[in-house]
Amino acid sequence: MGQGDDTGRRVGWSPGPNTHGEVGHEWLTLSDDDLLQRIEALATNHDDDQALLTVVRSHRHFFIRQEAAKRVTDHALLQAHPDDRHIGQILVRRMTRKEDLAYLEHLVTTSRYLEVRKAAEAQLQRVRALHDEA
Repeated sequence: MGQGDDTGRRVGWSPGPNTHGEVGHEWLTLSDDDLLQRIEALATNHDDDQALLTVVRSHRHFFIRQEAAKRVTDHALLQAHPDDRHIGQILVRRMTRKEDLAYLEHLVTTSRYLEVRKAAEAQLQRVRALHDEA
């Protein structure tokens, strides 16, 4: 890895407050405990995907980012994060449509994270089995 090359380097998490001037940035001003509580308190049919994505894109602890990813209602929004091993696992476990097969196959062959590849392989088997039964 050359000097100034950050490819593959982990970014440290930030306990907050942290603002980025985007939708949901006020969520990042909360402590980890308060942020987690806000995420867990969301209704099933909430309209806070953009605020959750702000948390997903942040440098907060991976657990908080995963919990935010789990609550995103439009899982297609998470497809912009296939190289994040923590979010990638959440994404592939939510993919169940036949249309998602190509994306899952792509992750199996391209993800650099074993956890994401294994989760994608397992989900591919599950989706194929569901559609074979139909």
